Amino acid sequence: MEDIYFEKDYGRLYEKIENGVCEIFEFQHPFGKVDHLFIKRPIFIDLGGETFYDITTPYGYGGPRITGCEEEHKSEVVEAFQHAFEEYCLKENIVSEFVRFHPLFPNAQDFESCYELTFRRYTTGTNLKDFEDPIKSEFSRSKQKSIQKALKAGVEYRVIVNPTDLEDFKRLYYETMKRRDAATVYYFDDDYFNGLLQSLGENTLMVEVLYEGKVIASGLNFAYGKFIHIHLSGTLQEYQHLSSAFVMRYALVLWGKEHGMELVHEGGGITGRLDDPLYLFKKQFGKNTEFPFYVSYKIWNQKVYDAMCKAVGADKEEAFFPAYRSTPAKLVKE
Repeated sequence: MEDIYFEKDYGRLYEKIENGVCEIFEFQHPFGKVDHLFIKRPIFIDLGGETFYDITTPYGYGGPRITGCEEEHKSEVVEAFQHAFEEYCLKENIVSEFVRFHPLFPNAQDFESCYELTFRRYTTGTNLKDFEDPIKSEFSRSKQKSIQKALKAGVEYRVIVNPTDLEDFKRLYYETMKRRDAATVYYFDDDYFNGLLQSLGENTLMVEVLYEGKVIASGLNFAYGKFIHIHLSGTLQEYQHLSSAFVMRYALVLWGKEHGMELVHEGGGITGRLDDPLYLFKKQFGKNTEFPFYVSYKIWNQKVYDAMCKAVGADKEEAFFPAYRSTPAKLVKE
């Protein structure tokens, strides 16, 4: 159960974004080990001068994972982990936790006795392992035709491992985010991109699509173990007719197949609906492939959670979690 989302260097990229610190809780049991990576964030609500925290999975996927354990002993390890982690949370003043379990691994099912699972959505991707020709088997016919048309029109591509410069990518990415009126959280800053190259450069794949020598699209992706994860991308609107977003995926699949990768993971849509437009778009590159994605909302200290909600006038039953972070900033002491 190895992937980039379980690496502390990956989690550290989101410390500034989440206003917290990346930590790993390690639990050793005679039958196996549990690693749990998260961002620990201070809660700026005054409850008598004591500082409390909540924790969250860094952007992407993660959750606790068991290693070195036989299947028949997993339940015993998880039960022991739950007791140890609850004690840790109480000691460290951790009030609540939001977990995004990894859709490519069974850790959600492994820990369902500890965390109540909520199905969020399906994710999809291109299966490179089980198809001799993943383009033909996984891409929709319309996307295959669009790609071939673009290549015949002179569109080119290149895959760069461990890029040294992301300036062209950032320009395209920010332009795309602005065009889509994206939320502020998606405007990753220079510190983020510099940190990414410094700590995860060897796992970074940049795909550039070119037309008449000009970069018209660029994608930033992670390659780790047998998986490629599509991460961020940007395109020039005036070249949309050249299907640059499709060509980026085409290039990734060819590179991945050549280098023995097993999956190009696309991720999911914005919502859990099966007719979600983003999910349906991604599904056109993974007709036969999908993975259930689960999250969990865990309260480790109900008494303090209730007191915080009361202090800021938050409704504990509302959908936003944790509820005490849903209140206007003026109610929270920064």
